[in-house]
Amino acid sequence: MTGAAARGGFAALDPCVHCGFCLQACPTFLATGDEADGPRGRIELMRALEAGLLSPADPALQYHLDRCLGCRGCEPVCPSGVGYGRGLEAARERVAEVRPVDPLARLALWLLTTPGVSRFVYAAARVLRATGIPRRLAGSSRFGFSMAMLAVTSGEGGRFDFDRSPLPAPQHRALLFTGCVMDGLFSHVHAATTRTLGANGFAVRVPPGQACCGALHVHAGLPDRAREMARRNLEAFGDGAEPIVVNSAGCGALLKDYAHLLPDSPEAARFAARVRDVTELLADAGPVPGGPLELRVAYDPPCHLLHAQRVADAPGRVFAAVAGLTLVPVADAEKCCGSAGLYTVVEPDLSRTVLAAKVARLEAAAPDVVATGNPGCLMQIGAGLLASGRPDPVPARHPVEILDDAYRAAGRY
Repeated sequence: MTGAAARGGFAALDPCVHCGFCLQACPTFLATGDEADGPRGRIELMRALEAGLLSPADPALQYHLDRCLGCRGCEPVCPSGVGYGRGLEAARERVAEVRPVDPLARLALWLLTTPGVSRFVYAAARVLRATGIPRRLAGSSRFGFSMAMLAVTSGEGGRFDFDRSPLPAPQHRALLFTGCVMDGLFSHVHAATTRTLGANGFAVRVPPGQACCGALHVHAGLPDRAREMARRNLEAFGDGAEPIVVNSAGCGALLKDYAHLLPDSPEAARFAARVRDVTELLADAGPVPGGPLELRVAYDPPCHLLHAQRVADAPGRVFAAVAGLTLVPVADAEKCCGSAGLYTVVEPDLSRTVLAAKVARLEAAAPDVVATGNPGCLMQIGAGLLASGRPDPVPARHPVEILDDAYRAAGRY
C-alpha cells in the first residue's frame, strides 16, 4: 500500500492552507480562544503526529484532540475541501493504541451498546424516568444535569411495538435501523417514524439481529470494534434494495460511511447507498399534509445531519407539511450543542460551555418547541432548557414527532 491509501485519514488534511475560515465555525475555539482548540491548530498537531514529530502519548496532543467535538462544522466552510473528520479519526486511533480509552467512556460504551447489558440498563433507566424523580432532581450540577438528560427522553408514544402491522396498501417498503440509545430511550420516535412513513405509503419492517452502528466507538478511536458491529448490520439488513431509514443523525452519518469503514466490502458500499435519514425519505415522498398545529418551532440541525451527511433542506420540507407551524430563526443554529456522543460525559465543562451559548440563542428565539433529529442533541438541548430554571421550559422533540401530531390532528391514524 502506497501514497494516500497508506496514510489513511491523514491524507484528507493535505488541502489545508491555514486560511482560518474554520475558526469561527468551531465551537471549542469560540469558547476558549485557543488556536490549538480550533481546526487549524489541531490539523498542525495531527500533521506532527503523522510525521513522528509528536508522540501519540504526548499530553498536549491528547488534551487538544480530546477537546474536539468532532462536529465537523469546519468542513462546509473550508474553501479547500479539507476532510477534517477523517484526519481526526485517524489521529484518535493512533492515540488509542498507546493510551487506554478514558475509563468513563469505556464504561459508557459497555453500558449503552453491549447487548444484554444495555437492555437491562435502558429498562432500569425507563423505570426511573417513569417515577418522575429525574425531572424533580434536574439541575445545573453534574448529577442534576444527568437527571435532566434522562427526564427529557420521555415521550407520549409509549414503547415501540416491533410487531406493529403496517398501514394498509403500502406503495413502498423500508427497513428501520433501531440503534442503541434510540431504541432504549426514544422508542416513541421509532413509533412516530413508523406511523408517519406509513401515512406516506411505506411499510416499515425492523430486521432482527441489528447491532449498534459503531459511531461512538469510532469517535473513541476504536474502529475495529465498530467494524465488528458494521458486519453484523450488513448481515442483518441483507443485500436488498429497500431503503434503510434512520432517525438518529449520528447513526446515519456512520451508516452512510460504512464503505469507508469496510473498504474491501462491496456489500458495505451497497448498504451505505441505501441509508436515508427519515426526513430525507419523508421529503422525497411528499410528505402528505397534516392537520394544523399552531406552533413556533426552532429547528436545531444536528451536526452529523448537516455537516457530515449534508442534509439541509429535507427537515424544512417535513415542517412545511404542518399547517400553522412557524419556523423561527435562531442565530448560529448550525453550531454544535456540545453533546457529541460521549463528549458530554468525558468533557463536561467544555460541553456545558458550548451548550450555554446554544441555550441562550434558543431562548432568545422564544419558540414553543425545539426540534432536532439526534438523541444526543435531544438530551443535551432538552436538559439545558430544563435545567435553565425557567418555570415553563421549552421542550425538545424529534421532527417526526411533530409531523406525527399533525397527522393525528388530520385524522390520518
